[in-house]
Amino acid sequence: MKTILITGCSSGYGLATARHSRGWNVVATMRQPRADLFPVSDRLCLVALDVTDDAIIAAAIDEAGPIDVLVNIAGFGLFGALEASLLAKIRAVYATNTLGTIAMTQAVIPQMRERSAGIIVNVTSSATLAPFPLAAAHTGSKTAIQALPAASRTNSRRSASW
Repeated sequence: MKTILITGCSSGYGLATARHSRGWNVVATMRQPRADLFPVSDRLCLVALDVTDDAIIAAAIDEAGPIDVLVNIAGFGLFGALEASLLAKIRAVYATNTLGTIAMTQAVIPQMRERSAGIIVNVTSSATLAPFPLAAAHTGSKTAIQALPAASRTNSRRSASW
């Protein structure tokens, strides 16, 4: 049975993906795990994860064991005029949406390379296709991860799949 680790499972797409990942061992991650969000299953493991904290990422990866698929969904939006948005909030959006995706990817690639197998899926936003007003920070943070797979590939056949 293959294992899928999904970030951001407390709500939205992360929660829906974890609930509907039948046929997989699911590692559903969120900052504060809530078992009440899921039906009881011996194929579901809830793990605490904050994608902005390297030590917590390492602990979550260790607890998850071998990961066949990483789905980076964790993220949140910040909506409003860019000039009126607090820089601290913009930094928090990028820390989670962009740098959190990078940190999780860096954390799982070594085990995927070692096994010569693995898939990483980065979930972004429809705002990257057609940016809309008052969502500059959110759109920018999600657009930043659009280019990561192509820019990260190597010519090695042993590199993890994207």
